[in-house]
Amino acid sequence: MLVLTRKINESIQIGDDVEVKVVSVDGDQVKLGISAPKHVDIHRLEIYQQIQEENREASQMTKNVMDLLKNAKKD
Repeated sequence: MLVLTRKINESIQIGDDVEVKVVSVDGDQVKLGISAPKHVDIHRLEIYQQIQEENREASQMTKNVMDLLKNAKKD
């Protein structure tokens, strides 16, 4: 993991398209501004993990439905 120190209004650049800027610091809370193209999805980690889990569940349900359909055609 890369650890950087930035002050308010300072940024880091990720690739050519993503800039992360420290907007404010209030106690133990840091507000970040993120500039990125519209096609780049940006989520808090816990939301991203929830999306991934829901996608896994949906994929499994789709697989189960396809298996049921295949078995129904055999009967």
